[in-house]
Parts: sequence; structure tokens; C-alpha cells
Amino acid sequence: MNVVVVGAGPAGLMAAEVLASAGHTVAVYDQRRSPARKFVLAGRGGLNITHSEPIDDFLARYGPERQHLKSAIRGFSPEDLREWCSGLGHETFIGTSGRVFPEDFRAVPMLRSWLRRLRALGVRLHTQHTWVGWDGESQLAFATPTGDVVAPYDAAVLALGGASWPKVGSDGLWQQTLIEQGVEIRPLQAANCGVGVDWSDVMVERFAGEPVKNAAVAVASSDSDAPVDEPIVVRGDPIITRTGLEGGPIYAHARRIREHLGRGPVTISIDLFPDLDFHALEERLSSKRGNRDTTAKWLKRCGVAPVGASLLREATGNELPRDPAAVAELAKAVPVVVRALSGIDRAISSAGGVTWDSVDENFQLVAVPNVYAVGEMLDWEAPTGGYLLQACFSTGHAAANAISASNR
Repeated sequence: MNVVVVGAGPAGLMAAEVLASAGHTVAVYDQRRSPARKFVLAGRGGLNITHSEPIDDFLARYGPERQHLKSAIRGFSPEDLREWCSGLGHETFIGTSGRVFPEDFRAVPMLRSWLRRLRALGVRLHTQHTWVGWDGESQLAFATPTGDVVAPYDAAVLALGGASWPKVGSDGLWQQTLIEQGVEIRPLQAANCGVGVDWSDVMVERFAGEPVKNAAVAVASSDSDAPVDEPIVVRGDPIITRTGLEGGPIYAHARRIREHLGRGPVTISIDLFPDLDFHALEERLSSKRGNRDTTAKWLKRCGVAPVGASLLREATGNELPRDPAAVAELAKAVPVVVRALSGIDRAISSAGGVTWDSVDENFQLVAVPNVYAVGEMLDWEAPTGGYLLQACFSTGHAAANAISASNR
């Protein structure tokens, strides 16, 4: 069988490997000069390839979409992915948070090993080929620097990514092409992204780039007429930016913030002392205040970092209460009004894409037989922590197995 894979990211390359290993003729096309650009970008701070938590807990991270992904992820699980990494010559380890990393933390060496394996399997990689649609039946069309080309196929795998970090190739331009073929697309939106906050000039000038260390972040809608879920608390170090907030605890709440923003501004709360309850914090504030202390000196003596004190001032219009109980109550839930999510071009991932009604259980497009959609271009989202890459690997693996099975 002649199979064409469009997109040389983790989902596409995994599909190519499985298909080539099964004896199929495989060609991979990518619009960038080099493959897996976003995979390499993800590895710059340490490649978090998957997570080690129990599989049921792992699947729960995908929210409502887990019902569509569970078969693929169970079929190529986090344990299978670690074994695959080992087979490439790159052992992995489990970090203190349960996240899984290659021993050298790097993406590039793993990608090089992977590309060598693919070449040995006979996979042909064509770069600088931008997919533009179909040229007749069972023939994909590509634009290249030297002219248009076509690629006939018996089966095709589309692994075109979402729309986050478009400079590495995930530009979402494939949406209209599929819509014209009758494929339903939910608009791509930012996920795992920062949020916009209207900081004062003082906050921006003094603290942009500063983390709020060891905080706990919860979120609830500011729309009093809308039902509000029980707040979910995420620990970590949110980072002040010139335009708002970023960092793990913020990214983890992106889905809930996006859903609530449809009803108006959203208020998140930041607990500056998650390891102290209200009474313990009140006692600390009461016992450590000197008679001649300024508010700034008092807060510093109590362990409030300058960036935390500035957050308290932002929340009160620079009119901090002097009563220890009032300050304790505020420090345990500093309100920050979020006006918007950051742009999708800087988001870690995107939500939306090919809807689940548009594919069958093997990720084959209902409207375009023998063409499969995998990876981030499908309508799912997940938090950071290895879940994004795992689902990309797993859906590529599942679609490739389905193609091989259909040829038996």
C-alpha cells in the first residue's frame, strides 16, 4: 500500500514508522525546511515526553474528550512510549512530579535517532512541501519552491497540527481545505496559554518577568448569574508578564477560563500561603507586626515577597488593610481579574479542530475515505505534563494500525 503522511511532527512520524514497519511504502511531506520543529521547540526546556501516573488518572486529564482518545492511548500507552524511546537508544526517567523525560532532557538527539530509523525503513521525507488540497481523486497536491507537485495515495494521514506557534509550521491553514470537503471544524483557540490582566504601570515596571513563588491558583467566573464550578486549585509559580500572567498554574486553568470568558471577565484567586491555613497566617501577621512598622516592612517580616505585596496592592487599589485578619483573608485568595486569553500564536497548544463527528473510531475522515486525521488537529486539549505529546504519538500509532488492518 502506498501511504502519504502530511506533517512531520510526532503524530505523523509515528504513523510513518508503524506503516513502514508493516511493509507499506511511505512518504512524509512537511512544509518546513526540517521536520518536527514544534517537537524540538518543546524540548528546549527539557523534553517532557509523557507522564507516569496510573492510566485512568492519565486519561482523566483529557476531560470530555478522553472517551475518543482512550482506545488509542491504551493501545500505545505511556509505558509503550517509554519502551519506544528506549528502543531508539534514549532511556527515560520519572521526575519528582511524575513527568517522564529522556535522560539527557533533549529532543534533538532523539529526533535524529528517529529519523535514522525512518530512513532505514525506507520512509521518504519531503520538506518545503505545503499541502494545498486534492488534485483529483486519491491524489494530494503540494506547493513547493520549485512548483506544484502531486502525490497519489492508497491511504493518507493528515498530521497538520493546530495553530499554536505558527512559525514552526502549525498555522491551521488546513481548516478551510477540509471544510470545503465537508469536514466539520471547531474553530481553533488558544490552550495552555497565558492570560491578559490590566496591571498598573508600577506592577509592570517592577515585576514583569517575576514569578510568584509557591502559590496556589483557583478560578471562578465573575458572572454572578452563571453557575460556577467548585474551584480547582493548582500549585506552582505563576509569572507576572507585561500583559498578564503565564506559567503552569495559569496554563492548567486555560480551558475553564476560556469557557467562563464567554460570559464576561473571569476572576482568578492566588493563595500566597498555600501551606498555611487562614488562622495560622492571621497569627503570623499578628505576632510579627511592630508598632512602628510600615505596611511594606510588616509584610516583608511576615514572609510576603515584594511581588506578592504588589499583588495585594493591585487588588486593593493600593489601600491595604492593617487588620491582620483582613490581610490574611486577602493573601489566601488575592483576586485578579482576567480580561482575555493570550493570543494563539504564543499558546503552547490549541483547542478545537476536526470534530469527533467528522471521524470514525480509527480517526478516518467520514467525508473523505482513506484519509485519516491525527494529533493536535483533532478536537481535544490537555494540560502540559506529557499529555499533549502522548496523545499525538498515540493517535498516529492508532491510525497507522487501522490503515494496515484495512489492507489485510
